[in-house]
Amino acid sequence: MAFFKPKRPLKGPLKRKSNKTKRILKCRFCTREGCPRPVYVDYKDIKTLKVMITRDGHMLARRRTGNCAKFQRAVRDAILRARFMGLLSYVMRED
Repeated sequence: MAFFKPKRPLKGPLKRKSNKTKRILKCRFCTREGCPRPVYVDYKDIKTLKVMITRDGHMLARRRTGNCAKFQRAVRDAILRARFMGLLSYVMRED
């Protein structure tokens, strides 16, 4: 039986998945010495917090941001506090 090789690239379920190299993520708040104490993320630092939420206002997961568990919890509290104070909107998207 001969191997069928199409002349144009396949689409849909017959398309072969490419091997993507996984990007190594690391916590942006931790230092080389380890996790600094106390674990605190400033809720007034809107530039950093906006990176960690989607356009719809959802918080990104740890596997997307690369944060360690302690700082992911601190980021969550900071985002909720910034929303309550009115520094961040609940929904970023504009239609």
